[in-house]
Amino acid sequence: MPLTDPHDDHLPLEGSSTAAPGAGGDLGAGAPEPGATLPPPDGSDAGEPVDGLPEPEPVLPEPVRQRIVALTAAVLPGLPADEVPVPLRRVAKFAPNRRARLGGSVIAAQLTADPLFRQRVTARVLTDAGDLGAAVVEGTAPAAADPVEVAALAYLVRPRGWRELIDASGAAVRAEVDSAVVAELVREAEQRATRAEHDRAVARVEADKLRDELARVREELGQLREENRQLQRGLRETQARERRATELLATERGRAARAAADSDAELRRARARLAEAEAAAGVAKASAKEARSVDDARLWLLLETIGQAAVGLRRELALDPVDKLPADFVADAFTDAPAAAQGGPAARARDTDDPARLDQLLALPRAHLVVDGYNVTKRGFGEMSLEQQRKRLITGLGGIAAQTGDEVTVVFDGAERMHGLPPTPRGVRVLFSRKGETADELIRRLVRAEPPGRPVVVVSSDREVADGVRRHGAYPLGADSLLRRLARS
Repeated sequence: MPLTDPHDDHLPLEGSSTAAPGAGGDLGAGAPEPGATLPPPDGSDAGEPVDGLPEPEPVLPEPVRQRIVALTAAVLPGLPADEVPVPLRRVAKFAPNRRARLGGSVIAAQLTADPLFRQRVTARVLTDAGDLGAAVVEGTAPAAADPVEVAALAYLVRPRGWRELIDASGAAVRAEVDSAVVAELVREAEQRATRAEHDRAVARVEADKLRDELARVREELGQLREENRQLQRGLRETQARERRATELLATERGRAARAAADSDAELRRARARLAEAEAAAGVAKASAKEARSVDDARLWLLLETIGQAAVGLRRELALDPVDKLPADFVADAFTDAPAAAQGGPAARARDTDDPARLDQLLALPRAHLVVDGYNVTKRGFGEMSLEQQRKRLITGLGGIAAQTGDEVTVVFDGAERMHGLPPTPRGVRVLFSRKGETADELIRRLVRAEPPGRPVVVVSSDREVADGVRRHGAYPLGADSLLRRLARS
């Protein structure tokens, strides 16, 4: 597979089609072609053939292999482009933190298969290694030097005895691993000993608690035995009192029987007195009925007199029947002229939250029902379109007007008359607020236009509307009262 994006973390570099022939996938795992001679820079015996074949690559410890790849990856961008093998030219362009990780297998293969490339890398690495590199070239390893670093330099430089240096590094790495394992075992043993000591201490504490608990239980057992003896004495005394109570109960039963006989006699006397009282009540009821008939006659005569007086007053004032109601004048002014001046306040009504109050108010003579249209429809059936909301509310108000005979006015917000309105039922007036005016303001104008003393009911859950019409003497009710009234219809 050819190398692709150098910044791709998932780029599979192993088995690249551009790798040198015979290259292995790891350091210490491959070998040059049979009979090839790998001349080291110092003329050592690192690549001399034995019986016509070069010695096999040593098996490198993993830390040494990773360090060799890291050293090579660090110097790779500094090599001239013509000195970099073709498989590594794309790897040289990788980011520094990805070069060794993504191109490690290709770098290892080239170091094993290409001695000239290894010598070029070695020259760069020795320049950066300083005194340690010089010591490794001479075949020695400073005692204080990192064995992994010494082994990595020895593999690249390959002085005399370089295999022994690598073997010594592997032994040092294994010794460090064994030492870490031993230290871990010692630490675990110490932890187990500490836990065992802690468990023994806890066990001693628990044993002390159990001994204390046993002593407490024994003490409670003694107390329970003493309480048992006292209860037995109390039981004997209770049994004696029970016998005495039984004797007293028999005596009281005799007294109760005599009292019951006396009560029965008294009950019979009370029933006789009740019969006499019922007879007297019948006589009083007949008398009250006769008196009520007289009162009804007087009331009829009074109402007849008032009616005749009203007829005479109408005749004297020459009042003709009217064709328009106050709300009609507001509607005419709404369409032809600006809003009328506000009238004086009147205190005629009080707010109430009782839904049954609507029926009581609509039962008053000549009541006028004013409805805040969208306030009611959006609360009751807001899922419908505005056209369907208006149609449903107007149809329901037509039923109320037909049942009660009251005047009904419904007000909607709108700068101009809406389309799609159903035919207005008889007794229902539909108004739309004009441009620049809200339905709340139009409702207050309707209330102010009514004469003092006429019952005006305003249905709206808007607190501002309710407070405004209450100051002008109307009866404000919530939208729920009307919705329940419509549902009942």
